[in-house]
Amino acid sequence: MSDAGRDGAAFCADLVRSHDFGRYASTLFVPAEQRRALLALYAFNVEISRIRDQVSQPLPGEVRMRWWSDLLAGAGHGGVEGNPVASELLAAIRTHGLPAEPMSRLIDEHQFDLYNDPMPTLAALEGYVHETASALFALAASILAPPSAEIEHLARHAGFALGFVQVIASLPRDASRRQLFLPLQFLQAEGSSVEEVFSAAQTPKLRAALDRLLGEARAHLRTAEAILVQVPARVRPVFLPLVLTRRDLERMSRADNDPFILQTPSRLSILWALWRASRSRQFKRD
Repeated sequence: MSDAGRDGAAFCADLVRSHDFGRYASTLFVPAEQRRALLALYAFNVEISRIRDQVSQPLPGEVRMRWWSDLLAGAGHGGVEGNPVASELLAAIRTHGLPAEPMSRLIDEHQFDLYNDPMPTLAALEGYVHETASALFALAASILAPPSAEIEHLARHAGFALGFVQVIASLPRDASRRQLFLPLQFLQAEGSSVEEVFSAAQTPKLRAALDRLLGEARAHLRTAEAILVQVPARVRPVFLPLVLTRRDLERMSRADNDPFILQTPSRLSILWALWRASRSRQFKRD
């Protein structure tokens, strides 16, 4: 690997370690030759996911997303060599034959993040999560094993479980900037409102709406865990973040859990949870 390649790989590793430690830690359980590509993919996801945090208006965010879309379409406007994430992502695409289309759709879905329109329905949230969290699982899995119907099925349900839990985990941040990813459909069905969320009001009606989404996440997690043992063992480490999803689900389901207090687990606890899971029959590699 050239010095530039080593620097780019190190940059991606640091970026994922800083902003998505769960996925970063999961790469420690895969062979080094695949780890670099996984970190490039996850760094790309970090770059797209945090655009909303880096802009004050939608238009600059749209411009940044368009740059990434053009890159994937082969119509970049320069600067690729100076962007270590872009350089590493293109190398991963070439080395592992990753399809660019799912990454382009991931970018398109994250345009929703730039605006304050509420997520209207569960179906809309499923569409968003399918093209983001589920797609990321499927792309990562394809680095370790050829695509299959079982892996695609697993990625879909794993993404739904993780994505729905992330909606609730991000509630304090999203509410503070008047964003709503919790389906408005659930709030209305329980007699709650957007303003209850934005005012951080812990009402029984809001709790019931959150419980609806937790129930959806729980069902998808059970399905994903059942499918996990049916896929090749070498691909299972990609799905280690589900261990953290289960832990978060259990905490969020407790009656004394305050959804408006941001929970940040320690890195040591994440590493410990993933290490223990990696040695279980469910995740152990051949």
